[in-house]
Amino acid sequence: MFEQVKLGFEMNGLEPTIDQLTMETHYGKHHAAYTKMFNELAEKAGVADKSAEEILGSLDSIADETLRKGLRNQGGGYYNHNLYFSTLAPDAAKAPTGKLLDKINETFGSVDEVVDKLSKAAVGQFGSGWSFLSVDKAGNLFVTASPNQDNPISEGTGRTPILALDVWEHAYYLKYKNLRADYVKAFWEVLDWKKVTELYDKAVG
Repeated sequence: MFEQVKLGFEMNGLEPTIDQLTMETHYGKHHAAYTKMFNELAEKAGVADKSAEEILGSLDSIADETLRKGLRNQGGGYYNHNLYFSTLAPDAAKAPTGKLLDKINETFGSVDEVVDKLSKAAVGQFGSGWSFLSVDKAGNLFVTASPNQDNPISEGTGRTPILALDVWEHAYYLKYKNLRADYVKAFWEVLDWKKVTELYDKAVG
């Protein structure tokens, strides 16, 4: 059974960057609904014994078009939100370390530059979606944006997302209204680079 990632803080723990009502709505309702629907669809499709990554990475194997679309949307919503919420913290580390820091400097020139690229991808995403920092099997890093609940796994890139920036309106509208860029700028105050570093290290082995 797929479960929501457990938060390491209270619902008001990210204030003032992300307010309590947004957390209660986003995590407590939206993410909970994606998780419930993903579990139901995975059971129907006979793939509940697989990991979310396996399901999203092999959607073409689902013959029923309705189930395939449902798994892409609900499974993507489950996976993306689990990643998003797992990398937020009140006492967030402000910079990556180790191999991830070295690779960011090698690929983008600096942490500020990768933050800028991820921010621009998020702000520039038309409609609902995400920006991602992902890694391939060789440890290379990529900044991309995806619509709706898609991600580099469901898009068939073979890459693993290690950072997800949610720009669906439900992620920010209660506090930031239509000022998406303000939310994106504030997001980095609670993004825990320590967790992102751990995910990179796990992905590259």
